[in-house]
Amino acid sequence: MKQAEKILTASGKFRIELGLGRILKILDLLHNPQHNLKFIHVAGTNGKGSTCAILEEIFIKAGFKTGKFTSPHLFSYNERIVVNKLPISDTCLNEIVDKINKLDLKYNIGLTEFEILTTAGFLYFAEKSCDIVILEVGLGGRLDSTNIIENPLVSIITSISLEHTERLGDTIEKIAKEKAGIIKKGCPVVLLAENKAYAALKSEALRLGGILYETKRIDNTPFGAVINIGEAGCKMVEFGLKGRHQGENLALALKAVEIINSKGVIGKNIDTETVLAALKDVRWKFRIEERKFFPKDGSAVRPILIDACHNPDGARVLREYLNEAHTGKKIKFVFGCLKNKDYKRVLEELFVGTDIESLQYKKNFEWQICFNEFNYPNALKYEEFYKVFLEVFEPIFGKDTANLVCKIENPLKEVFAKKNIDWDLTVFAGSIYMLGEIFKEFDCL
Repeated sequence: MKQAEKILTASGKFRIELGLGRILKILDLLHNPQHNLKFIHVAGTNGKGSTCAILEEIFIKAGFKTGKFTSPHLFSYNERIVVNKLPISDTCLNEIVDKINKLDLKYNIGLTEFEILTTAGFLYFAEKSCDIVILEVGLGGRLDSTNIIENPLVSIITSISLEHTERLGDTIEKIAKEKAGIIKKGCPVVLLAENKAYAALKSEALRLGGILYETKRIDNTPFGAVINIGEAGCKMVEFGLKGRHQGENLALALKAVEIINSKGVIGKNIDTETVLAALKDVRWKFRIEERKFFPKDGSAVRPILIDACHNPDGARVLREYLNEAHTGKKIKFVFGCLKNKDYKRVLEELFVGTDIESLQYKKNFEWQICFNEFNYPNALKYEEFYKVFLEVFEPIFGKDTANLVCKIENPLKEVFAKKNIDWDLTVFAGSIYMLGEIFKEFDCL
């Protein structure tokens, strides 16, 4: 895949520049492959990937050839473009990206990395004759390159919080307006009643002429999700995604399937048995994912938890899960993030929660945080992190604060050294780019 990666990471391509003009031009040159596809379009701040994973599992189980476009990737660009869970091959990605790049240069379009990938996804899904494509927004919605699709079967907007404020706006309402830009006139849109931005999203849906459907969070307990199964009423069923918050994503996905079934737009209905089988098997890598680590030195197997909590809401969700499932345990955290993330609020949410104002910290688990400076252009440095760490925790722990934090160079080697065997759980949390770097060579993933 080296050829495609070289093009995608070139200095002129590897940038964020919102707008639809460039991608509309390249797709027109390629005869608009997206016009031959059926889409479920998913926007939001948190939960997009999980919602897409649930939908993917359901449609594959129902026998549909299912494309999925997501971002970012963990280990390779191939992961962003998959059909029936199989990533695009290196050969296909190289050929498609090269084809797009040559047109880009010939007509001086100036495509970004994400625009090339979005175009490559449309081409590949069309070539593979996908029955349905689950399309995740990259950034925002209104001006995101995925938003050139015209008549999605359903649009879904997941939970919204403050993120990318420099591009999307500095209030929940402004961000909601950008996310709601994926709503199309006459097309269904699914919103969660508990969404912080529900009022703003509803207002935009009505203004844009979308057909609004509301749903409520499903109770996702440590023992299963409680869902309504028609005449059988509410029943607890196995669900492969952990955390109370996944009940929101599950509710959105199930409502989308219900809408598609009712409209008969995919040729056959998806029955309850298929949905239940899908919920049992669904997985989404590095989202509150508990695994076992097998040290190469043959020492004891260590429990780990991996979670890409890169914003305050994600940190809150992880804290709530740890308080519920791992209260009283000794937990070592490996954390790293990008400079442009609100890492101070992430720290407050992850370790202090609602007690930050009064500084009355509730010690539900014993912990230490190991900061990792991973290899990425915009990765946060330890010195910057440490300054903010002290600002948050010195008022609480005083001189003991320094014992709670350290810098770590080789997480897998250092964390799982025999001297650290006394920790009950190791949590790898933060940037998805960091997690991809740490676990690239992890045999059991």
